[in-house]
Amino acid sequence: MRQSSLVVVANRLPLDDNVAPDGACEWRRSPGGLASALHAILESTPATWVGWGGGVGPAPPLADIGTLRLRPVPLTEDELRGYYEGFANSTLWPLYHDAVEQPVFDRGWWETYRTVNRRFAEAAAEVAEPGAAVWIQDYHLQLVPQMLRELRPDVLIGFFMHVPFPPPELFMQLPRRLELLRGMLGADLVGFQRPQAAHNVAQLAGKLLGAKGADDAILFDGRVVRTGAFPVSIDVTEMEALNARPYVVNQARQLRHDLGLHKKVLLSVDRLDYTKGIEHRLTAYSELLRDGRVKVRDVVMVQVAVPSRERVESYRGLKDRIESEVGRINGEYGRVGQPAIHYLNQPFDRADLAALYQTADVMVVTPLRDGMNLVAKEYVAARADDTGALVLSEFAGAANELEDAFQVNPHDVDGLKETLLRALVAEPADLSRRMAAMRAHITENDIHAWARAYLTALDHSGQLARHLPRQREALAPRA
Repeated sequence: MRQSSLVVVANRLPLDDNVAPDGACEWRRSPGGLASALHAILESTPATWVGWGGGVGPAPPLADIGTLRLRPVPLTEDELRGYYEGFANSTLWPLYHDAVEQPVFDRGWWETYRTVNRRFAEAAAEVAEPGAAVWIQDYHLQLVPQMLRELRPDVLIGFFMHVPFPPPELFMQLPRRLELLRGMLGADLVGFQRPQAAHNVAQLAGKLLGAKGADDAILFDGRVVRTGAFPVSIDVTEMEALNARPYVVNQARQLRHDLGLHKKVLLSVDRLDYTKGIEHRLTAYSELLRDGRVKVRDVVMVQVAVPSRERVESYRGLKDRIESEVGRINGEYGRVGQPAIHYLNQPFDRADLAALYQTADVMVVTPLRDGMNLVAKEYVAARADDTGALVLSEFAGAANELEDAFQVNPHDVDGLKETLLRALVAEPADLSRRMAAMRAHITENDIHAWARAYLTALDHSGQLARHLPRQREALAPRA
């Protein structure tokens, strides 16, 4: 394996699960998601990506994707169960999302998590050039920064947390809190979606480790660990090009016809996850139908729920509850040929998602807690004519930036109902003003701006970011 000056380390390799007939590797893209975020960057920056390929057993060598080299990390069935389904997604994920679902603490899972993190650290150490930059991604690999520092003290280590980082009172529940905090602080730069997360880490470092410092820098173990907020974004240019494709334009036109030319379309696109607020959303919509404030002849909802973590028991239960509720709502309020909700539990490709974005009058993004939520930004980028409304949870990281969305507390079902109605009846001039302002923001703060800000903060020189395209000049908000 050749070595690289930039190494990305993430739980998954960015591969499509369906390998092409000729054996070529293709990018794996999903609504939002890490692979989508980094796709634009690594198209123009030579690098190696270290990650799990998705299967169990020995990891076969993989062909490069353009200038991106792939270094697969193998997992056994037991490791997949303990590291990924267990500690990462049944302990850390719920705890980091406000304990919306009760975290499970299992000592065996911890040992597996540590073993797998060591394997990722060793793989990164193997492929990194002397003095390379290694960019480690997310909660699955929170021990890797410190492990890598012990193996390769010569490399520059970045860590980015894509999910929320919890307040101290929640993090303190973790039986292995010291090791997790030390692991993360092995990095030279720790990035988060929101400033509050950096503040939480500074408080914990002082309380648990006796470290000194503030929200932007922590003195620990004889080093200064820099921290800060770097809100992740999307490739606006790519989304706009996708929107202009004849297939997308025609598909949007067909969808609009199929859903009803005279109807208002509510759209939600989520991974099937208990943090996304799907059940609260369905309750609000059901009550609006029940009270006659929304009628099936005038409004239709499309709920895309992309399958996720189907082997985890809590996710299987969620799927059953959502499908039961959709069936009840359609049974009570739908008509022949006119369902109240179109429910799609399947993966969607980028082109079909873009067509859905163009079709929706109101995009409903109401997670109970989310690190960022790139679907909200994709919808804004898709609305080139400045039409459409975005209903956005206050508890998504995107709410910090998209201030002109119809923001809502998704736990407040009555408030959610009123916000949906406001978005449905808003004046076109108000919608245009809001959308233009949001599009201007994401155009200026696109995926390249995010990567440039983080990588420049990591190496202080701008060398890591030198291959990145410059973001376009922001669109001027309309008066």
